[in-house]
Amino acid sequence: MEIAGLFFILIGVLAVIGVQSRIDKADKRVARVERKLDLVIDHLGLREPVDPRMDEVVALLRGDKKIQAIKVYREITGAGLKEAKDAVERMA
Repeated sequence: MEIAGLFFILIGVLAVIGVQSRIDKADKRVARVERKLDLVIDHLGLREPVDPRMDEVVALLRGDKKIQAIKVYREITGAGLKEAKDAVERMA
């Protein structure tokens, strides 16, 4: 019974390693595509101007004041609560 258990554990570990490898490859591909997209956006001049108050949102996040950061983000962008919460969480 011990050998069968070790065999299944080994298979599980190998499966996890395989999945992690695929995730790493996908992450690298996504990063490469994002870099290319950033270059295209910059070339076309489509980058949105950044509101100077976004620095305030980041500072609030660093100070563990997530709720206030969400409030300020909503004031700046006019976003709804869920949208602002999701955006602020992505910034963290």
